[in-house]
Amino acid sequence: MNEESPDSNIFSTILHIDMDAFYASVAEKDDPTLRGKQVVVGAGARGVVLSANYAARKLGIRAAMPVSRAQRMAPRAIFVHPDHARYSEVSSHVMEIFHSYTPLVEPLSLDEAFLDVTGSKRLKGSGREIGNKIREEIFQTEGITCSVGIASTKFIAKLASQHCKPNGLLEIAPDRVLEFLHPLPVNAIWGVGPKTNEELQKLGLRTVLDIAQTPRSTLIRALGEGTGASLYELAWGRDYRDVTPDEPDKSISAAETFAEDLDDPEEILREFLRLIEKATGRMRKRNLAAQTVSIKVRFSDFKTITRSKTLELPVIGVQESYEVVKKLYLALKLDRARLRLVGVSLENLIDQSSAPHQLLLGEREKGWREATEAIDRATARFGKGSVRPARLVDPEDLSYS
Repeated sequence: MNEESPDSNIFSTILHIDMDAFYASVAEKDDPTLRGKQVVVGAGARGVVLSANYAARKLGIRAAMPVSRAQRMAPRAIFVHPDHARYSEVSSHVMEIFHSYTPLVEPLSLDEAFLDVTGSKRLKGSGREIGNKIREEIFQTEGITCSVGIASTKFIAKLASQHCKPNGLLEIAPDRVLEFLHPLPVNAIWGVGPKTNEELQKLGLRTVLDIAQTPRSTLIRALGEGTGASLYELAWGRDYRDVTPDEPDKSISAAETFAEDLDDPEEILREFLRLIEKATGRMRKRNLAAQTVSIKVRFSDFKTITRSKTLELPVIGVQESYEVVKKLYLALKLDRARLRLVGVSLENLIDQSSAPHQLLLGEREKGWREATEAIDRATARFGKGSVRPARLVDPEDLSYS
C-alpha cells in the first residue's frame, strides 16, 4: 500500500523516551567502579531481578527473573541492592527535563514517557532536534542514557524506541510507517501476549503484514471483538490515542519477600505495618488519598491470594490504613500458614483536597489526620525514620543518656 508522502505538518510529533537499563545505569553512575562489569539490580536469594545492564543481559538475565537463577547464570556479575528513593529522585529530574520542552508529558513509569512536541517545534526545533537535545541534557545532568522513538502515533513511537536501544534515536516518518511496521513479528503489536501470539501462529499469522492482510471479520471471529479489531487497526499503523499529561497514579503499593518463610502472626502484622507506613508516606507526598486498601499474601508453595476493601471515607495515614490491612489479614484465618511474601496496595486514589473527612462517634476533634500531618512535618525536618510507629522501633537502636 503505497501513498504519496503526506505533509508532515498535519501529523502529530510524538516522542517515546525510555531510559536504558534505568536502575542499573543509576547504580553505575553512583558507583563508577561498576562500569564495564555485569551489573544486576536485585539482591537476596529469594528476591527477583529488577534490572540488568546490557553486559548482563547478553547472558540471558532479564527483569523478574529470580535472583538465585541469575546468580547461577552470571556468577561473576555484581548484584546490588535496589535504592528506590534514588530512582525516584533521578526520575523526577528526568521528568522535569521533559516538561521543559512540552506540557504534554505522559509518564508510563519511572523511566519512560510519551511527549507530544507538536506545538513545541516552532520554538524548540524538529522532533529529531528535540529528541537529541533531551538525550544530551539527560546525559549531562544525570549521567545516564536514553533511547528516543519519534513518530506520528504513540504505538509507532514506542516501537521505534525499542528498535534503537541502547542510546539511540529513530524517527519513523508518516509515509514510512508501513515499511517499518509490516515486516515485524506479530508479538511486536501491543496486546499480543503469549496466548494471543499462540492463537495467531495457529492461524498462520507470523508478521504484522499477515495480520494487515487478514480480513477484520476473520480476526474478530478468532480473537474476539476487542482484540481482533484492535490488532487490525494497529497492523495498519492506526492509533488514535492522544498523549495524556500527568495521568494520575492508579495505585501505590509495597511488598516484601522474606529471607525465610514467616508463620508468626505478630511478625507478619509488623511487616504489614512497615509496608503500609512506606506506601502511605509515598501517597501523601503526592497529595493523594486512598479509597481502597488491598493486601497480598504469597504462601511457601507460591500460591497467592489478595483481599481488598473499599472504604466509605478515603484514608491518608498509617494507623487508619493499617487497621484495614489488619482486619483483611485476620479475616484470612491462616492458622500459622507459612508465608513467603506479603504486600499492600492503596488504590482508587484521589486528590487529598477533595477527600472528605468525617469525625466518627466519640472521636476527638484532633485525631489521626492531624497526627499524620505532624509526623510528616517532623520527617521533613529531621529525616526519614525520625518518627515511626512504636512497634517498628528496634530496642537495640535506642540509646539512653
